[in-house]
Amino acid sequence: MVTVTPFLWFNDNAEEALDFYSKVFSNSEIIDVTKFRQSDAPNGGFVVGTIRIENQVLTIMNGGPMFTLDEAFSLSVLCEGQEEVDYYWTVLTDGGEESQCGWLKDRFGVSWQIIPSLLFQLQSDADPEKAMRVREAMLKMRKIECDALRAAYDG
Repeated sequence: MVTVTPFLWFNDNAEEALDFYSKVFSNSEIIDVTKFRQSDAPNGGFVVGTIRIENQVLTIMNGGPMFTLDEAFSLSVLCEGQEEVDYYWTVLTDGGEESQCGWLKDRFGVSWQIIPSLLFQLQSDADPEKAMRVREAMLKMRKIECDALRAAYDG
């Protein structure tokens, strides 16, 4: 069986990120951690770790400064409602930065999309005018606000 797993490259704080993500997502588990055996190894010897967040497995590594994370790759969190959107937005932007349309970058430079399932429901409405109003409202937002989406949908 073939397995595809996103692999994220960090400069030197991958272990901190692994610990942070395991606390942010209640349904997560650190699966594996590999460390150098030398007592003087940088970053406590942490090399690579694997975490399961919900049903997604991620591998993260301290690889040095040669490559950096950017918005070309992001992780999407599909939320059931505004309470979940607010939680993930608040926790993941702490020390990070907000962007547009539900996108943010966390303190480690990982890009996330925090999206309520309501957005997809309203944008897929058979009435193209309603769907367009929802899309236009979303394009003006940083964090997605469910009440504003509903108001746009209702016209």
